[in-house]
Amino acid sequence: MARLSDIIEEFIKSLLSDDGEAIQIQRNELANKFSCAPSQINYVLTTRFTVDKGYIIESRRGGGGCIVIKQLKYDDNSILKKIILDKIGESITYNNSLALIDGLYDSNIITIREREIIKSAVNQRILVYSIDKNMQRAKILKSIIMIVLS
Repeated sequence: MARLSDIIEEFIKSLLSDDGEAIQIQRNELANKFSCAPSQINYVLTTRFTVDKGYIIESRRGGGGCIVIKQLKYDDNSILKKIILDKIGESITYNNSLALIDGLYDSNIITIREREIIKSAVNQRILVYSIDKNMQRAKILKSIIMIVLS
């Protein structure tokens, strides 16, 4: 049986159109629809709809307030490269690198084969002898992604 978070995520994704248009949802209405607390909706939004997974979320106040969700579409690799390099920074954890890689795959920017190759390159076991694994992982991840996008 799917967890409630998975069901909410799939529902929101079904609302997103392929043309890149943003959707507006009301957190309280969504919570009522799924018979859950609004904090459950917040949890899904903050963990499943992040920039590294290819989404931008804005919270708008007033008039009942709403949340605007937009799926990023990358037509220009230079913009994508800048976003990725900024996200990776000088250091990145293993879990954050996996989220970034999965986001690139979910956005059809990389293939499943490229996803698996990149994941293996930043794996914890590969970096066992590195003094600063997160810094080394960031360098490897940046290098591979820039090659893939070029």
